[in-house]
Amino acid sequence: MRMRRIVPALLALAALAAGAAACGEKSEDSGATPPKHSLDLVLDWFPNPDHVAIYEASAKGYFGQVGLDVKPHVPSDPAAPIKQVAAGRADLAVSYEPEVLLARQQGLPVVAVAALVQHPLTSVIATRKSGVRSVRDLRGKRVGTAGIPYQSAYLKTILRRAHIPSSSVKETNVGASLLPAMLSGKVDATLGGFWNVEGVELRSRGAKPWIEPVDKLGVPDYDELVLVANTDKLQGERDDLRLFVSAVARGANEARREPRSAAGALLDANRDLKRKETVESVRLTIPTLFPKGDRPWGYLDPVAWRNYGGWMVSNGVLKKLPNVDSALTNKLLPGQGL
Repeated sequence: MRMRRIVPALLALAALAAGAAACGEKSEDSGATPPKHSLDLVLDWFPNPDHVAIYEASAKGYFGQVGLDVKPHVPSDPAAPIKQVAAGRADLAVSYEPEVLLARQQGLPVVAVAALVQHPLTSVIATRKSGVRSVRDLRGKRVGTAGIPYQSAYLKTILRRAHIPSSSVKETNVGASLLPAMLSGKVDATLGGFWNVEGVELRSRGAKPWIEPVDKLGVPDYDELVLVANTDKLQGERDDLRLFVSAVARGANEARREPRSAAGALLDANRDLKRKETVESVRLTIPTLFPKGDRPWGYLDPVAWRNYGGWMVSNGVLKKLPNVDSALTNKLLPGQGL
């Protein structure tokens, strides 16, 4: 849950929508364009480097080339997108693996169809002035969180692994104000910021932060960002969803080939971003967009999902592990069967 900047976000999304529509236009000499199908996409946050594959796909015209008119939206609450998909008010949402598992426990008809970011970005972060340079240094300190239950469970797991009594660390809910709370000295460290965004911002300010992703501190590996669709509508919308995923996969590969150009596409879409920090964030983010080995872009690993889901159960975040085979599908990924 990061600091909201909704007005510039809406402007950026309008730019994305216009670009997606325009990229489908061709001259009469180039032949007929594919029939346009509208696709509503709800982002989890204002446009930022985590979405670089989507924005690069738009900038390069990949959505229009497959006949999609992508209509993006920014929610007032990052937890809302998955609910909008479940209610049938959006075709796709950008959400998080733990949110998918929680939604499935609640009986919501949602399924993850691709991983946008393959590994955790959520991190424990502290500035140098706090004196925190390791988990052991958190003893007697204040740690700010966004008040998300599974992130509170992250903190307990991290402290337990380092043999630090949780009672010796004061957890403080600072909501979306993770950076301000840390920079003002209200808390000594935070858990919830992303190493590729907030971490880069702190370094640019000369704060010399200590940063550790949660999967390096005892939390199982998981997909930080995923694309989510409505299970009940999956069959009827399969072709459009497959085309969208293939276009984003092309965007990810193009971003890996030309990261500075991809950063430029993101900056063109969201004028609120800072150029230097965005270029660096995109450079750091791109490796997390791709799975290991020869698996296709967007691959969702069922074994990793069961492992992470088991951790959620063990830590009281889930009552029981949902059927992972129903919570995700790889059938819409490039080169995969129907």
